[in-house]
Amino acid sequence: MTIHGEGYKTIALCTLIVVLLNLSVFWFFGSYAMWFCIIFLVITLGMLLFIVSFFRIPARQFVYGDNLVTAPCDGKVVVIEETTDEEYFKSKRIQVSIFMSPANVHVNRNSISGTVVYSQYHKGKYLVAWNPKSSTENERHSVVIAQGSTEVLIKQIAGALAKRIVNYLHVGDKVKQNEELGFIKFGSRVDLLLPLNTKINVKLNETVKGGVSIIAEI
Repeated sequence: MTIHGEGYKTIALCTLIVVLLNLSVFWFFGSYAMWFCIIFLVITLGMLLFIVSFFRIPARQFVYGDNLVTAPCDGKVVVIEETTDEEYFKSKRIQVSIFMSPANVHVNRNSISGTVVYSQYHKGKYLVAWNPKSSTENERHSVVIAQGSTEVLIKQIAGALAKRIVNYLHVGDKVKQNEELGFIKFGSRVDLLLPLNTKINVKLNETVKGGVSIIAEI
């Protein structure tokens, strides 16, 4: 397991805060309430380790296939439905949404190989990620990857806790399946918009792993 580059500054800042807080607590309470200092140290170290876990990249054996759509992130499938996309396709698509909890790995990955034909950031609200309106009203970044005549839209969506979406793709980029697409700090959700004739291989409430689970076949 390694730590993602997006986490270095956050982890360093949190470490500094933990050190300063504990030094202050030991200075003021160490002479007569050492038990409190120790409990405070354990709690703050636990919180720091939890923050470090946000940025972990576990070692995995990825799944590849030109006709396969792999999971763009870790999480739980919360939506599988037919929807009308007003942003790019202007037509009906199958939407598969994956909710990322704070405990999930936060790296987002390309679900297919191909060429980036659309990449757009949208400002918005911070509704809870399971709110149906979050797909169209929350802060989000949408990218479309074209593989021949097949196009897949991957939408990173911020939530109540996620306050920063990072996306690495630009129009014209040639990308490979399961390479890093971006990062959402502190969880939220990722939507996939797929062609109507797509065979969906997951069910509602199923837990998936980015780059490993097969969401669909195209």
